[in-house]
Amino acid sequence: MMEKWNVIQFPGMKAGKGSTEAREELSVRLKQWITSRKAVQFVAARKWVLLLTFMGFLLGKAMILNELSPFAIAYFAVIAFMRRDYIIPVGAALLAGSLFAPFPVPLIVASEMAIFYLLFRGLESYDRAELSYAPTMVFTTTFMVKLFAVVIGPSFSWYAMLMLTMDSVLSFVLTLVFIQAIPIFTYRKKKFNLKSEEILCLIILLASVMTGAVGWTIQSLSVEHMLSRYLILIFALVGGAPLGASVGVITGLILSLADMSAVYQMSLLAFAGMLAGMLREGKRAGVALGMLLGSSILSIYLGGPGDVMNSLWETCAAIVLFMLTPKSMMAAISKYVPGTQDHTKSQHEYAKRIRDITAERVTRFSQVFRQLSRSFDQMSGTGEPVQNEGGMEHFMNAVAEGTCAGCFKRAQCWDAKFIQTYKYMTDVMSSIEANPEMSGKQIPVEWNRVCAKPEEVLEVMRAQYGLYQHNMQWKRQIVDSRQLVAEQLSGVSQVMEDLAREIQRESEEMVQQEEQIRDALESLGLSIHSIEIINLEAGNVEIEIVHAYTRGFDECRKMIAPLISDVLDEHIAVLHETMTDPRQGLATVTFGSAKTYEVTTGVAAAAKGGDLLSGDSFSTVELGNGTFAVALSDGMGNGERARMESSAALNILEQLLQSGMDEKLAIKSVNSVLMLRSPEEMYATVDMALIDEYTAETTFMKIGSTPSFIKRGQEVIQVSASNLPIGIIKDIEVDLVTVQLQPGDILIMMTDGIYDAPGYAVNKELWMKRLIQEIDSDDPQEVADCLLESVIRYQQHEILDDMTVVVGKVEHYRPEWATLRVPGINRMERPRTVS
Repeated sequence: MMEKWNVIQFPGMKAGKGSTEAREELSVRLKQWITSRKAVQFVAARKWVLLLTFMGFLLGKAMILNELSPFAIAYFAVIAFMRRDYIIPVGAALLAGSLFAPFPVPLIVASEMAIFYLLFRGLESYDRAELSYAPTMVFTTTFMVKLFAVVIGPSFSWYAMLMLTMDSVLSFVLTLVFIQAIPIFTYRKKKFNLKSEEILCLIILLASVMTGAVGWTIQSLSVEHMLSRYLILIFALVGGAPLGASVGVITGLILSLADMSAVYQMSLLAFAGMLAGMLREGKRAGVALGMLLGSSILSIYLGGPGDVMNSLWETCAAIVLFMLTPKSMMAAISKYVPGTQDHTKSQHEYAKRIRDITAERVTRFSQVFRQLSRSFDQMSGTGEPVQNEGGMEHFMNAVAEGTCAGCFKRAQCWDAKFIQTYKYMTDVMSSIEANPEMSGKQIPVEWNRVCAKPEEVLEVMRAQYGLYQHNMQWKRQIVDSRQLVAEQLSGVSQVMEDLAREIQRESEEMVQQEEQIRDALESLGLSIHSIEIINLEAGNVEIEIVHAYTRGFDECRKMIAPLISDVLDEHIAVLHETMTDPRQGLATVTFGSAKTYEVTTGVAAAAKGGDLLSGDSFSTVELGNGTFAVALSDGMGNGERARMESSAALNILEQLLQSGMDEKLAIKSVNSVLMLRSPEEMYATVDMALIDEYTAETTFMKIGSTPSFIKRGQEVIQVSASNLPIGIIKDIEVDLVTVQLQPGDILIMMTDGIYDAPGYAVNKELWMKRLIQEIDSDDPQEVADCLLESVIRYQQHEILDDMTVVVGKVEHYRPEWATLRVPGINRMERPRTVS
């Protein structure tokens, strides 16, 4: 063990020492290392309180015009309201800093802090200590203390009253400024979305702190000049020329108020900050060069040779500090400045984190709904009532307790001949189940010989069987309700899963593509404010442009959309347009992929007997995602009730499909709803065609409806499916028929009032095809009118049933304006993966 101690060596430790001396020296070095580590941990844990305390020391020393000291009380007030736990070290630092100011200042600062603290404790006792009272309290405290100092002073003059009023007003204003700036240092959870006002307040706070260093020099170099230029270098690199010039103006103004001999510093720092920010693209070296040039040029014009050299060396010292500043500190500062890459990145990361959390929660809800759907589905499957399960014991107990309990042959039947009695009971139960109205004359002869009270037993069993049937009916309704809930929960789970996937789609920043579109639009003389590409996926393009519009001209449809269509090599149309700022003439326009096909429709209908209200319902609606729905429903019977059933079926089906639910599941859900809501035998047919406006692929959902027809030139194609109407049986099977339509195809859908018009003696399909072929027009409305008119004439102007025909024509989308070709603008290369 001794040899191991001798092996350990520390820097500065001499080799060859004895084991005892080595252990002692090792122990001393370990204690020193532990002490230094604890000191570092102490500073890291209390870095903000140490920073605020140091700032308090400089603000206690800071003065304006060598007469006004508004910084200390404003700083103390904001710390008292925002960080009560820092009030003792900050207050002590303010008092210590005021000791370096001229004589009256320490007493004035101490008096102001004491009076403010008493007011603060008084408001706390009444639970009225709100931050909004701080500026008024500071103004009152400063005015009272300064007024007392003027009254007891050697001379009372209007100048003295003017200065104390100005001091009070400055204290009031600085309190408002510090309220915006100090939370950046006091709040543990830092926010990265500072407003411009908050950044300016932060700069004023830092400039005020540097005012406390006025008069300090290092080798004849002014400390406040070096710190101010160092501050400008940082903000010029982070925010560019606007922020660099703003920091220069504010810092120079405040420093010139503290030292009237340095008034020219305001223009020097403003010009140097602007020049440094303009060379921001050159990174640190470019910013440093801009500061050096700006400060040197103005120093030559505004000062003598000695001032030029001092300014040069002060700038060089600030540049050295700037070069030694770690990148982590620069990145942390840039997160707070809007418009910087780090700030945008932090905002993007925050938005991504929120999006991921939201998608995760939606996925969890989807899983919950999916599990609930499975639970209800299992309950409906396992809880299906069985006719014979428990029925035998129920009947036996009811008969034994009702009729056989007082019979003299009870022991003989149930004890001696149990098997025979049980068999007879079973036979009677089967007879009652086959004929619920069974009378006493229909009782088997064997049962009359065995039982002493056959008619009474029959009456009890009939009553129990009626109760049993009612119970079975309610149980079936409960099972149907559970099945409906299971299907609805499954559909909701599917919609939420789709929503979670949509939320998790991360839009890719496409700066190059946005600049390409901007160059093309500006080459036409358009004033473009901003361009944001949301999606560039073929067929699903979405671009948002904010531009300056001109009243009376439709630049969006006539120029912008055709030009983007040429750049993307895809038809682009205006989706919607809103006026963002009418005063400045700004409009936000969303451009998206134009549909490859468009559908025009026509409808013709007539009620039975010429009434006003028909039992048929129809709908032509855009479901979203490029799907156009043409739907037709026929309720059972005629009149208002049939109309309600058919319209309810269509409305529910459309809403479910618009939410993103699967077609088959939507049909089953509508079927369950109609079964539960209709106590009578009410049902409705559904005939729906879902047309994809990008591919013209059409999916037909025909639930108990008549065939549909597609007219393609002189050819008529029939589309039919065999499904029962919805609302009749619980488990409905849905057969979907998919047909590829072509441009110019005319889709004709009708109810049975038109299809069944010729009666059973005529081949309806051939008859309807002949009627359609005889129509010369290709206009959807004319086709619908001609077909309805032909059917009514065939029936000799009698309307025997509700008649409705819906016609849709599929055509290529033809944009109103042709694409624009701009020389020098190439086709855009889309990202391979746009997530």
